Amino acid sequence: MSIAVFPGSFDPITNGHIDILRRALKLFDRIIVGVGFNAGKNYTFTAEERVEMVREATEGLPVEVESYTGLLVDFVKSRDCSVVIRSLRASTDFEHEFQMSMFNREYHPDIEHIYLMASKEVMFISSSMVKEIVERGGDVKKMVPANVALALQRKFPEKPSSPKPL
Repeated sequence: MSIAVFPGSFDPITNGHIDILRRALKLFDRIIVGVGFNAGKNYTFTAEERVEMVREATEGLPVEVESYTGLLVDFVKSRDCSVVIRSLRASTDFEHEFQMSMFNREYHPDIEHIYLMASKEVMFISSSMVKEIVERGGDVKKMVPANVALALQRKFPEKPSSPKPL
């Protein structure tokens, strides 16, 4: 059975993540979605909330969802896996992913990284953009799974409209 890990912060999971996951499932029998935690990052959702959102958004798919701390390569090895799935949206993603891949290869040379290009319909979506849109009162229902849209509404309740000038 072929297994891969699809890591990310998923703060929150988007339709872009779901696109990559569905396409990766054509290549692997099973995927472990690793919801990472980095103490230096300021998350909107707790690790538990992110895991739950990913589980709900991937219901019916042959995936396992787990949170992890520490190094990705250690998480991958602990799951008896040797493949990491990552996505690329634009050239700016490439530089970050290249650096991470080179570090991981130095640390664990037997772990392979496979990169899938985001589909054109979702390549503009990022978790940070989604949160910014919601914070400003915008609608992100086409960018995230339904359960995530509801969680975002709860996290960022609508602000009262500004008073109209007299």
